Amino acid sequence: MKQLILKGKELINIGFPETVAIAKAIEVAQNNFTETDKEDVLQTLKAVLDNPESYTENSLYSPIAAELVVKDDTIPLRESVDYEVYGGEHIEAGAVRQMELAAKLPVSIAGALMPDAHQGYGLPIGGVLATDNAVIPYGVGVDIGCRMCLSIYDIPEQHFKENEDGYKRELIAHTLFGSGAGFGKGLKSDHSILEDDVFSSIPFVKNLHDKAYAQLGSSGSGNHFVEWGIIEMLSDENNLNIPKGKYLALLSHSGSRGLGATTANHYTRLAKEVCKLPAEAQHLAYFDLNSESGQEYWAAMTLAGNYASACHEVIHNKLTKAIGGTLLSRVENHHNFAWKEQLNGKNVIVHRKGATPAGKGVMGIIPGSMTAPGYLVIGRGEEKSINSASHGAGRQMSRTQANNTFTRQSMKEVLTQHDVTLIGGGADEAPGAYKDINAVMASQTELVDVLARFKPKMVRMADDEKRRKKRRK
Repeated sequence: MKQLILKGKELINIGFPETVAIAKAIEVAQNNFTETDKEDVLQTLKAVLDNPESYTENSLYSPIAAELVVKDDTIPLRESVDYEVYGGEHIEAGAVRQMELAAKLPVSIAGALMPDAHQGYGLPIGGVLATDNAVIPYGVGVDIGCRMCLSIYDIPEQHFKENEDGYKRELIAHTLFGSGAGFGKGLKSDHSILEDDVFSSIPFVKNLHDKAYAQLGSSGSGNHFVEWGIIEMLSDENNLNIPKGKYLALLSHSGSRGLGATTANHYTRLAKEVCKLPAEAQHLAYFDLNSESGQEYWAAMTLAGNYASACHEVIHNKLTKAIGGTLLSRVENHHNFAWKEQLNGKNVIVHRKGATPAGKGVMGIIPGSMTAPGYLVIGRGEEKSINSASHGAGRQMSRTQANNTFTRQSMKEVLTQHDVTLIGGGADEAPGAYKDINAVMASQTELVDVLARFKPKMVRMADDEKRRKKRRK
């Protein structure tokens, strides 16, 4: 018997909300239309989507319609507020649709889409949204406070080249990667963040203290990394007072580990219970900041952001001590966070999900890929972008597509061409899975000025899933 294979993304592309309605539609289609052309099935499902009320009594389509009909207590969306798009030619349609939906929330004031944007959950990755006294957990993201951290040393490039084995040894010895990874007894790090009052004042967060302690100073999987590289200060005139030239630098990217992910999922569920949005917008459920839940989430989010910063501090301090160099400067910035700011003279809550703060004079780091350069930048304070810039190159392939496109051998060849050593990592993070960082930077010249260029030389990431399974066996 012929089998109809229908994917969730195909339903999203015709307008289905990212809810249970997709699963119901796939189930109905695959159980009843095995011999029907897929385009005809999609056209039928689109008819149900456009007018679900007409199908609530239909024996075949009622399960789908029930998930699509707007309930009486649903908060209605409104006409979209204006939002700016930077580098639109680099942005997939799914991300634009998600931004358009977020701009229709009754609390939305303004938005912006960065040139590295791609589709995520709720607010698109690379999406910036200013709201009126409301915070959206999925507008912040799952990895709360994910951030970049850059340390620059008084060590010349030549010293790294002559001592690569030593730098590799220390990088492996002082970093830990992987989903759920944590340090065992005697290996944990102490930090004042573990004494934060939020751990004791919010019962839900208190239960996460032990996990936070074990994971402090570790990094996650996916696109998280710690890497040695060479940074080139492009001018003697820079905010760090570091003379023009090349220096050894350490760059890291990771977030708030299990503390942030568990917090995000818990408060997203709670937000959906108290904020009844239409089905297509459920992932954008929000808290009023004056509510008890809103204040509790804000406190937990702030803790997770500070915890992410502490993780980077632990990693960088360990490696700084290990190599014995003098630290010239350290720069770091959050993304996946919400800030209380002013926009056009109005107090707003700014969500930057995968976007770098770029207010006037604010420094940030925008990485490329494991073979492409990253940039140390300073914000120009462009209000149209809500004082934001991209947080990286941005993906142009899903992880599944990258795994099906690249092999470890093809990655090795590319890495060799760029003289980069990779420790861990998988094909899902292949350089070709990312957009051209130079094109992304060219799309945001009005948002940031470049102070320095960072070239990766030795990258550590989590092993891919296949290698992790092999090691466990």
